[in-house]
Amino acid sequence: MSPFKGIALKLCSVMLFVVMSALIKAASDHVPPGQAVFFRSFFAIPVILVWLALRGDLRTGLRVQSRMGHFWRGVVGTTAMGLMFAGLGLLPLPEVTALGYTAPLLTVVFAAMFLDEKVGVFRISAVALGLVGVLIVLSPRLSTLSGETVQTLEAIGAVVVLLGAVCAALAQIYVRKMVATEQTSAIVFYFSLTSTLLSLLTIPFGWVIPGGTETVFLILAGVLGGTAQIFLTSSYRFADASVVAPFDYASMLFALLIGYFVFAEAPTGPMLLGAALVILAGIIIILRERHLGIQRGKARAARTPQL
Repeated sequence: MSPFKGIALKLCSVMLFVVMSALIKAASDHVPPGQAVFFRSFFAIPVILVWLALRGDLRTGLRVQSRMGHFWRGVVGTTAMGLMFAGLGLLPLPEVTALGYTAPLLTVVFAAMFLDEKVGVFRISAVALGLVGVLIVLSPRLSTLSGETVQTLEAIGAVVVLLGAVCAALAQIYVRKMVATEQTSAIVFYFSLTSTLLSLLTIPFGWVIPGGTETVFLILAGVLGGTAQIFLTSSYRFADASVVAPFDYASMLFALLIGYFVFAEAPTGPMLLGAALVILAGIIIILRERHLGIQRGKARAARTPQL
């Protein structure tokens, strides 16, 4: 274990994911979301394959136990990605990032609903606090549904991103079930493959021939997305999940900087306040999960016969 290395890898993955989102956003005026999903997924595949080859896992790392499990995880995850990419074309990057934090909160709720995980009052209260933050972020958008066309599109964008967060949370539930029988490398690879194929179904809805700069942006988004996924996976090899998970929220800092200096997007007061509440709720849940994990470990040790 090397916590500092794990944290460094996690921060690198978070930064690359935000840069990837910025590249998708930069191309979103001309390139539809489904086509962006294709580039993001297809050009991540070579990166993942090279990573597996370097690890010597190319043969064993792609074996699967449940083909349908990978398929349905791909469907839900691809839907989440498409909705998020659509939102990037309608909302500022920091706002999309803040609303995306809804996913881990909803994962707690869905885990109780679909995986029969016990969720106590403490975690439910943290989820409620986070959802209050989400409502604060959403409130200026939802109040403009009947306003000007641009404002209405932004309001629709907020709803689209929120739906994407719901799908992302459901995808995490699939992953939680799959890790019991599937290798992480297989989950990562087959998601990219499935989302590549599913994105082709959006061709009839208006794919375009991207310009030279847009093509570079989209290809780079795929390469960075695949690299970020590898850094993310590797970070958990060097540190416990409870140590590296809070650094997910560093993405807000990166999103604010890129949004301001690249897209001239100044953050609003409600967005910052709401994001702060959502981040606080997420960190509370992570710390609570760590505490419960320690307690479960002690309980298992107490039940183990001493030799």
